[in-house]
Amino acid sequence: MAEVKAQLKYFRASPQKVRALAHLLRGKSVRSAEENLKFLARRPAEAMRKLLNSARANARGKVQLDSDELVIKELRVDQGPTLKRFMPRAFGRSYPIRKRTSHITLVLSDKKSK
Repeated sequence: MAEVKAQLKYFRASPQKVRALAHLLRGKSVRSAEENLKFLARRPAEAMRKLLNSARANARGKVQLDSDELVIKELRVDQGPTLKRFMPRAFGRSYPIRKRTSHITLVLSDKKSK
């Protein structure tokens, strides 16, 4: 029942866009998830692949789990702080721009404990 956790904080992408990617990966094996991420043409895919590799390295190093037996138990995307910027518009007005960030938490476990 070993679990391994990895986090990516302050990722500069909207949580809504990252969650769409997270729904594809939940419950899959690590090998299957990495294959899916390799061919997805979305910007958060590369960051998710790096996070998955980090969690796999944590499993090998800290808990001595076999990476072929790992499954994505939990993949949570929370909203981080929003950067607030302003764009000039007509007649001297300003228009707010929200640059959203995401906090991604990935939990891997072995197939036996699922």
